[in-house]
This record gives sequence, C-alpha cells and structure tokens, in this order.
Amino acid sequence: MALTCSQLNPHACKTYLLAVPGEKEVVIVDPVLDHLTDYLDLLSANEYKLRLVIDTHTHADHISASAALKDVIDCEYMMHVDAPARCAGFRVAGGFEWELLGRFPARVLHTPGHTRDSISLIVEDRLFTGDALFLDDGGAGRDDLPGGDPHFHYETLQTFASLPDTLVVHPAHDYRGRRPSSLKRQKRTNPHLQPRSRQEYIRYIEDLRLGPADWMKDVLKANYACARDPGAAWIPVDTPACEIKGTLAPGVNEVQVATLPASLLKRKLDFERPPGLLDVREKEELTGPLGHIPGSLNIPIAGLAGRLQELDPEREYVIVCRSGSRAMTAAQILTVAGFARVSVLEGGMIAWNAD
Repeated sequence: MALTCSQLNPHACKTYLLAVPGEKEVVIVDPVLDHLTDYLDLLSANEYKLRLVIDTHTHADHISASAALKDVIDCEYMMHVDAPARCAGFRVAGGFEWELLGRFPARVLHTPGHTRDSISLIVEDRLFTGDALFLDDGGAGRDDLPGGDPHFHYETLQTFASLPDTLVVHPAHDYRGRRPSSLKRQKRTNPHLQPRSRQEYIRYIEDLRLGPADWMKDVLKANYACARDPGAAWIPVDTPACEIKGTLAPGVNEVQVATLPASLLKRKLDFERPPGLLDVREKEELTGPLGHIPGSLNIPIAGLAGRLQELDPEREYVIVCRSGSRAMTAAQILTVAGFARVSVLEGGMIAWNAD
C-alpha cells in the first residue's frame, strides 16, 4: 500500500497527516496548537492511532501542538537533537534513518539556517522541508530570526540542490495558495535555489533582512517551554511572518517607489531645503567600510514601523542602505504610512561611494 499525505489546516501553516489507506497508525508533521481539537476529532472519527508527531523546527509564528498531542495520546515526539523543547523525547540528528509506520524508508536531513534545529524529511518521493525551503517565489524561511544563520542556510540549499529532481516539496508554510511541486521545478523557480556563491547568497539575505517582530520572540519562548495554552503568546492571524518581508503590513510589497541616482542626491543636498536622509542599516554598518552620509538619521529597518513618529510626514526623505534593497522596503513602509515624498538612493552606499 502507498503512503498518503493529507494537509490538515485551512491556512498558511501546513500540517501533514501521513497514513496508509485501510490502516490505523498515522504520523503528524508540524501540528498547530490552535487546531488541537480538530486533530483529536479527526483521529477519533477515523479510529486512527497517532504513533509519532514531528516538528521540523522550533516555530516562530505559531505554537506547536506536538506537546499537547503527546500528553493526550502518549505518542512519540520527534525533533532535532539541538531543539530547545525538552518535551520532545525522540531526538534525531542528520542522517538518521528509520521505517516510518514500520514500512516506509525515511531519512532525516539536518537543514539549519532558518533555525539551528531545522530538519527535513525524505519519505518515499516526498521532501518535507519545514521552513528551510518554501515554494516558488516564496523562497524559504527567514534567516534573521533568533537562531537563524545565512551561512548555514547556504549549505542547506546546496544539500537540496543535490537531491533528486523527482522529490515533491512539502513546506511547513505557504502564504500564496501554492501547491506542493517537484524539486526540479523549485530548482528553476525558487529564488533561494538559484546558483550563487556563498558570499553572494549572504549578501542577498542581508539586503532583505527585517528583524523579527516582538511577538515572534514570545512565540519562540512558548515553544521552548512546550506550551499547551494557545493563549501563551499573541499571534496575528495568518501573517506571512516566516517569509522574507513577511512581517510587513498587507500591500507593502506591491507599493511602487521612486529611486534617486547618487549624482542627483549629491546635488539635492546642496539645495536650500535638502531632503532628509534616513539610513536603515544596522548601527554598526554606519562605521563599516562603506561609511555613511553625514547628517543621516539612522533607524534600522527592523524598528522603523515603530518609530515613524520621529519623522515628519510633510518632509521629503531619501532612504539609504547598503545596496538599495532594505531602503526600498523602508520606502514602501513610509509610503503606506502616508509619507508622500519618499525615494530610495539607487544602489545604496555602494553607488554613493562609487559616484
């Protein structure tokens, strides 16, 4: 009999039920605590015996239901050996192999980057990637959350690139209605899987980093503590929080923003009423090799949405970062907030120093 895979949740967090038609033992991957009653009702209605729950990593956007399921059903709870949640008693490392449901060869890959404890699972022709890889333009989970590291994620992506094209990718999240598809397709369409050197990848990620929302830190703490209460942390509904730019307000990514060449900005700074300069890099970057433009106000991109009151919505602003990517996001945030005269330094400080 073939293994079946059903997705149980009605929203962006994906939970998978693995079963064999006509048999009662099942496995659940990445359950969400908000749906605990739904899972228990499903198991009861079908007379299923839950043998194993698996968390592919410590989640930052929802509280896992694995600890609660283990309490109710006394099933096994699998996570990576580095996972902070001590309630996961079945601890595995990369390379671990076993027979899922007693008959299906399964293998664990250690796939860090989004978190230190990320694992992916190969079961028959399926690849459960957690947040280490999303679908198509979704890219992958962010590397700027606690425990994230783009250096490790680069290695993880090289691992994925070496796997058979025929594997079907099942991620732990999808925010745009995408369907599981072959790894061959992902190698073609997913921006994270495009050929890059390690340094190019790290620059790509650093230019997109936003920093975690405060509520995500509370969710991580709840999962570290194996919380059984859905109210242990406040969580906004179905926010694409683990995706690149995911904590932004709806519609921000679609806003069109003007760019300004470095040569023109240098002329405008000599005007009687020059534009304000907002540098959204991290503080330590201002004293790095690229330096900063004198007179700039520094508000790192991660904290910008909470500090808009420090800016004058009637003033013209030019947003600055290393290469322009973070500045574009910051300009989109300002535009949505009602700032009418916002532009981005084209090419960022790299272009400024080259001009």
